[in-house]
Amino acid sequence: MMRGGPGHFGRDLPEGKPTDSGAVLRRFWSYLRPYWRHLLVALLLMLFTAATGALGPYLIGLAIDHYIAAGVRNGLETIILVLFGTYLAGFVARVAQGYLTGWVAQRALAGLRVSIFQSLQRQSLTFFDRHEAGDLMSRLVNDVEVINQILGQGLVQSIGSLFGLLGIVLAMLALDLRLAAASFVVLPVMFLTTNFFSSWARRSFRTTRQTIGDVSANLQEDIAGIKVAQAFNRTQFNRARFAERNAANRDANVGATAVTSAFFPAMDVLSAIATGIVAGFGGYLAINGQATVGVVVAFLGYVQQFFFPIQQVAQMWAQAQSAMAGAERIFDLVDTPVDLQDAADARELPAISGRVTFEDVHFSYEPGHPVLDGINFTAEPGKTVALVGQTGAGKTTTANLIARFYDVTSGRVLVDGTDVRTVTSASLRRQMGIVPQNSFLFAGTVADNIRYGRLEASDAEVEMAAKTVNAHDFIMSLPQGYRTHLGERGGGLSQGQRQLIAFARAVLADPRILILDEATSSVDTRTEVLIQQALARLLEKRTAFVIAHRLSTVRNADQVLVLDGGRVVEHGTHRELLAKGGAYSDLYRRQFRDSAPAQAVPATDGSPAGDGRLRPAFGRP
Repeated sequence: MMRGGPGHFGRDLPEGKPTDSGAVLRRFWSYLRPYWRHLLVALLLMLFTAATGALGPYLIGLAIDHYIAAGVRNGLETIILVLFGTYLAGFVARVAQGYLTGWVAQRALAGLRVSIFQSLQRQSLTFFDRHEAGDLMSRLVNDVEVINQILGQGLVQSIGSLFGLLGIVLAMLALDLRLAAASFVVLPVMFLTTNFFSSWARRSFRTTRQTIGDVSANLQEDIAGIKVAQAFNRTQFNRARFAERNAANRDANVGATAVTSAFFPAMDVLSAIATGIVAGFGGYLAINGQATVGVVVAFLGYVQQFFFPIQQVAQMWAQAQSAMAGAERIFDLVDTPVDLQDAADARELPAISGRVTFEDVHFSYEPGHPVLDGINFTAEPGKTVALVGQTGAGKTTTANLIARFYDVTSGRVLVDGTDVRTVTSASLRRQMGIVPQNSFLFAGTVADNIRYGRLEASDAEVEMAAKTVNAHDFIMSLPQGYRTHLGERGGGLSQGQRQLIAFARAVLADPRILILDEATSSVDTRTEVLIQQALARLLEKRTAFVIAHRLSTVRNADQVLVLDGGRVVEHGTHRELLAKGGAYSDLYRRQFRDSAPAQAVPATDGSPAGDGRLRPAFGRP
């Protein structure tokens, strides 16, 4: 559920602001640092590759001046063999350093993905209320992928090219200072051009990362809600909305492409100018006897090599801008503070009996919009408390505070007299079981889904839990029984079957506190009867909170809390509240009047008409 409102596409994370590139690179280094020895070897190999690249033109010039121009054949074969060996050694070193760098890059990226996932796992439900799943997945997948492109071969080529460039510059300076100076004339223009395009491209690629996040969020939402979209004939509207966001992403990428399309020709022009300068000036020196032909030829080779690594760096530079923009989004996510976390001195919650107390609890999702307003009640160990009321009264929110999915705005929630904020969330939730209205099943086997809350459970225990909630028979009717693989969200099962598996999951976890949030509202009457029989055993000696709209299902609760507008307006047993003739009685009789003709079944407890004739109740027989 998105609480950000229409048009809110995960913008709570800072985006689009200028970011210190050095800071981003330092963050990258923290992921590369564990592999510094491998990087050091790769660095030495890069230096060797650069040296072999710089040596090649020198050997060619030497061959021209001392052998070819002089007409000396003796020794020329040796120079050629040395030249061949130099290039071969450089090739082998380049392959080795490419492998090492790629090896390091992939492990660094794996660590980065772990950091992102851990950051997401730490966040509270408030964070996910405000951010779209598709945009978060885009950061984990798409943004990491653009970093993969630059950290893989891009990083290898760029660093190798820079070392090669250094070797070429040193060789040019050692060979002839005049020709070297002529070659470097275009460098200031090159640096200014690069700086101009870099700033422009960074903004463009930042926009592309944001728009692809919007596209991913839209796609995830529309796929998840395809059934609703088709039912309400919204598919054409959804196509138009997706086309709009896709067009925005397309335009952003076209803008980024325009930057690179202008940059590369600019580099080619500067390379051609430098080559022309060396050819003209070197030819002039050679004609006047101030330089040998071999030196001029060597310099022409160096100029070609000089601009080739620059062009390689420029080619990777476009990817680097996209990677930096993606890194900004990733580190924004990783650095997002956790708004609900264990206190520094939080302790483990020992085994509990299950006494739950709300002391003047106030809560709001958004400041100024209270959802709970001064809730007070106590649930004794082993008792069942029903939370009833109109939609939006605060029933589910109350249950969420017990599990500390959110922190109270003021007041206290106590479990066995201990404020839930003073203990670790893991130790609290380890002793709780929750069965929501729409239980989430994961892709995997039936047994894996039942075992989800207690991974060490044996197959026999899994089967016993399923038998307890009367799910064993339908599971055994599946193609592979408990080893049947389920699709995403339990695809292939009915809603009632998914709910039975969720109940088995709760049974296996053996919680002291059990929360049932409209847990039988989606099942048929026969399935609900089966569940009620199981619940009579499941609820024994457990504190249970039952959230229900169908009031007939809470007749046997030990305590019924009627919520309205975030307040408890009535409390008591089912019979007491009916006799009182207040809000609960009004809700119950109105619901009975609306549903009795279609749903009434004979009462089994001797209660009068209108006092329990709908369906079996949660609670103990």
